[in-house]
Amino acid sequence: MTLHCWSSAQYVIALPEGHRFPIAKYALLRDAVLAEGVVPAAALHDPARAPRADVQRVHDAAYIDRLLRGTMPAAEQRVLGFPWSEVLVERSFRAAGGTLEAAHHALDAGIAMNLAGGTHHAFASHGEGFCVLNDVAIAVQALRAAGRIRRAVVIDLDVHQGNGTHAIFAGDEATFTFSMHGRRNYPFRKVGGTLDVELEDGTGDTEYLERLAAVLPDVLARARADLVFYLAGADPHEGDTLGRLALTFDGLMRRDALVLESARAVGVPVAIAIAGGYGRDIRDTVRVHVNTARVATSFL
Repeated sequence: MTLHCWSSAQYVIALPEGHRFPIAKYALLRDAVLAEGVVPAAALHDPARAPRADVQRVHDAAYIDRLLRGTMPAAEQRVLGFPWSEVLVERSFRAAGGTLEAAHHALDAGIAMNLAGGTHHAFASHGEGFCVLNDVAIAVQALRAAGRIRRAVVIDLDVHQGNGTHAIFAGDEATFTFSMHGRRNYPFRKVGGTLDVELEDGTGDTEYLERLAAVLPDVLARARADLVFYLAGADPHEGDTLGRLALTFDGLMRRDALVLESARAVGVPVAIAIAGGYGRDIRDTVRVHVNTARVATSFL
């Protein structure tokens, strides 16, 4: 079987010189999975825009209107971390569409991957931390509306806590939100999820994997989910400028395998989003994401 992936890399946001967001990683990732034979060209898809009706199940209509019309105040754009542009809007809707399409495919094939997404700092009423629309929340609610799932679990292993996702699903007993992240890292005001595991700066492979292995069976048992959304952040890597953890390439591949093995053990399909990564060398970030796709192919 073949891993199907979605890429919105052609929608490139123009950012000021010196901006810390690595927009180039998406095209590099798309090119790398093709060049290395991880994903054949026929299985790499351009996502459609997430329909407004699906987006509005999660995000406030007023926020969507400001985004679409380009009327976001300067202060709101600063919190978001991006200047508004038409391409920003297009990319955000396409990236959310990629997670939704990957989730639909995962329900049929067992695993699928969006080579973008994981924008977990987006709240219902605003974006922040380089996250415009909360793609995972949009996909969860769209799949529910379509009758494809009832229960979902978010396994968020980006180094930063998914505060927006946690806020959106607060009080939703059918969505289990699990985040394992840096205790002293952004966001500095955390929003409690169903389960949070906080890590100290410098945490390496052994402790990270031991703590993850200790909680995953309980997470999946409690979630009783129809679908796993796995945010496979590259930013726990030791070379990440914002991560503050010390995982190796091998440790991150073992992390990915642990999540997928645990999901397979209980028979739950997995939709993967790549989430963050800010390597001192962008090639390291891309390598982590390519490795996630490579690990995923071994579970088909």
